[in-house]
Amino acid sequence: MTLATAGCGPAGRGASPAMNVTYPPASAGPVLASDPAVQELRTRLATGLAARGLLLADANVPYRPAEAAPFAAAPRAVFQVQLPADPTGGFVSIYAFADTAAATSAARAQADFLATGPVRVQSALGTMQVIRIVGTNVIYFHWLPAAADPSESGIQAVLETIGTPAIVPS
Repeated sequence: MTLATAGCGPAGRGASPAMNVTYPPASAGPVLASDPAVQELRTRLATGLAARGLLLADANVPYRPAEAAPFAAAPRAVFQVQLPADPTGGFVSIYAFADTAAATSAARAQADFLATGPVRVQSALGTMQVIRIVGTNVIYFHWLPAAADPSESGIQAVLETIGTPAIVPS
């Protein structure tokens, strides 16, 4: 039996070089850490978390959750709550937009995106999504209660005291 493989791989004839190119995600790490509005949100979040015995730090590894197009294109800052039982979790992202209308629109787009089939398949059943609109910024956090550090419920509780919620499908 003979298998024909010519043209099937990256080096095959007819393969477009553009198809083989991958790009690192824009703003894979914190890029808004010095923005005054983001610093204010970070302080509010850190204060609320500290009251629950949790420490907020700048993320020291690249992190990018599933994002709708407006989130993926927006400048953002990423922070991480230090969790005793889950040192790889607890990421909180803050996205910046030009105005409150754009922030609200992006938050709704993210909520709609999270309800799509592909994202639902990629997320474990029961994943909690938190999207909060704060002026021209949007805060995003997700966690899985069944598999997470129990402290992550405290992150959600603190976030629910900041800004206004975007409607997130269940």
